[in-house]
Amino acid sequence: MAEGMADHATLDLTMAALADPTRRAILQRLAQGEARVTELARPFAISLNSVSKHIRMLERARLVRRRRAGREHLLTFDPTPLDEAAGWIDAQRAFWSERLDALERELQKPQT
Repeated sequence: MAEGMADHATLDLTMAALADPTRRAILQRLAQGEARVTELARPFAISLNSVSKHIRMLERARLVRRRRAGREHLLTFDPTPLDEAAGWIDAQRAFWSERLDALERELQKPQT
């Protein structure tokens, strides 16, 4: 994959995962360190099943990794998809900045 360019399927999953405030809150908590599913669910006024669905979405987007220790499920944050999305955003910003600068130069040319 070219630098700054995420494949579309990965980018779509990342953006969809980040679109929800509950999932963003889960990621913010996991950025502080590993946590159990039940720990992650505690601050939310939704069922454990609903939190689990959010976590599965984050796992599909590869933003969260799960490991099992006995009966416990421990989750960690993986920022790699965010880096890929940031690369895509940076490439879009550069493209559009260049295009808008070119348009501005054209508009600034004296009319003949």
